[in-house]
Amino acid sequence: MRRLVAGVAAVIRIDALLAMQPLDMRAGTETVLARIVQVFGEARPHHAYLFANARVTRMKVLVHDGQGIWLAARRLNQGRFHWPRGEATANLSRQQFDALVLGLPWERLSDGGIIRWL
Repeated sequence: MRRLVAGVAAVIRIDALLAMQPLDMRAGTETVLARIVQVFGEARPHHAYLFANARVTRMKVLVHDGQGIWLAARRLNQGRFHWPRGEATANLSRQQFDALVLGLPWERLSDGGIIRWL
């Protein structure tokens, strides 16, 4: 099983794009896909698109893996996701994506995924 999971992870290369405007967490795949086209102009293969609710306690991630669409949701039981303000969208590195999904301060990661300050 571990080999299969590692093989799938290698196939799904992800460039993450984050939207600043809140999303209604009741939205399904088609609604989120329509929002992606509205905000980013297109849904590209091997990209993950991240949206949060207004309180930034829930997140939806839509991944276009080149074959199909995956929609996942994440909720923090305590605290909030570190969601930036300002620009309409932001690009994330893989390390920043991983930190954001865990609820860590992704914007403060330096090279190599090491958190140097809070």
